[in-house]
Amino acid sequence: MSEAFTDLGVFENGTLRLLPSVHPLPSLLSMEPKAVLEGFRDSQRDDFLRVIRDMEPSHSSLGQLFSGLRGQARDESLLYPAALEALFLDLHDHVMSHPVWRHPFFLRVFAGDIDRPQVERFLLHYFNQIKNTRQCVALTIGRFNSLMEMPLGTINERVSEITQIALAQLVADEYGVTTHAIESYPELGHLLRAHTHIAMYRQLLDGLGIAREAQDVPMLPEVADNVLTQRLLAGHPAFTPLEALASTGLGMEWGVPEFFSLLLGGLIRFAVRENLALGHHELEVFIEHVRYDVLHAISVMLVTALHMHGTDDLAAVKGACNTLMASRFAMMSGIHSAVYGEPCASLEDMGLEGRYRLRDRRIALALVEARRSVGGGVADAYLYRSRSGTPFPFA
Repeated sequence: MSEAFTDLGVFENGTLRLLPSVHPLPSLLSMEPKAVLEGFRDSQRDDFLRVIRDMEPSHSSLGQLFSGLRGQARDESLLYPAALEALFLDLHDHVMSHPVWRHPFFLRVFAGDIDRPQVERFLLHYFNQIKNTRQCVALTIGRFNSLMEMPLGTINERVSEITQIALAQLVADEYGVTTHAIESYPELGHLLRAHTHIAMYRQLLDGLGIAREAQDVPMLPEVADNVLTQRLLAGHPAFTPLEALASTGLGMEWGVPEFFSLLLGGLIRFAVRENLALGHHELEVFIEHVRYDVLHAISVMLVTALHMHGTDDLAAVKGACNTLMASRFAMMSGIHSAVYGEPCASLEDMGLEGRYRLRDRRIALALVEARRSVGGGVADAYLYRSRSGTPFPFA
């Protein structure tokens, strides 16, 4: 059996110790879920603080960039390392302490409490989330332009461009494309078959023997709600560009390495138990999300700071993250019910702190309206369009 998993790790005392190319925590399969969460909290904090503390102009190109912006900005308060560090520590604690990253579904899968039909149901329903998340980044890019209001003086255009660049890199990573000189531009047939995250996901479905014609299923209502919520925060005029940026970056990126690690660990346990040939190729989409999303989280945090100017902006960023995290929790509860055939604990059951309750109802109104415009793709679309309840805990 052990030979089937050599591209994932090495068995030690009956437990697979993962290779560094598979996961930054080699002993992932021997860890408790709480330790996994704490491991990523610590590593993300260390990674970000290392970047911040290397921002002296003589040390890095990033330091030179921020030094140049400081000389032109009307408000320089968040362009200094100490201020950026304090902001990061506050926001990082806010996001990573939310109950969504301890969702019962993640914990159950990580423990290996999932059989083959349940694995297939999970993967098919979660695929609908994977297909749509990346579009929210593209929607957010369009919010930053020369017509928007930005109180940054002569660096307005430069900061807008920097923000677009950071987001464009996220999109490029999701779509598996990069820049090319005109002389080396790929043949279009090759370009249009880029190694996207969707293509990586299909590798896993193929590895499980799920036929291509069976890989695309209608969305669960809870998945559809999450897709719409992400799109609304990113592109709806009811939400500011700052809220779009916060939801696309902080709310969507920081927790992903942690819960994808739990899902990856559970799938590896399942494969070992069932002696299924799921290796690095089949599990690539989970492996790459853990590795790339740490970099994404740092880059988007830095550009988000460029757009924040006071306590109102801090509250707006936290509110956008709260909205997104509540929506993700509801989505995973819907998937839990579809996979296991039983109800799941609600966000309220998790002992939700007051700081995570939403304080305005813009998203509730926008979501109900957006449901009415849904064409297909959702299980029982007629009933879905008439739904009036929302998954958000309001203060």
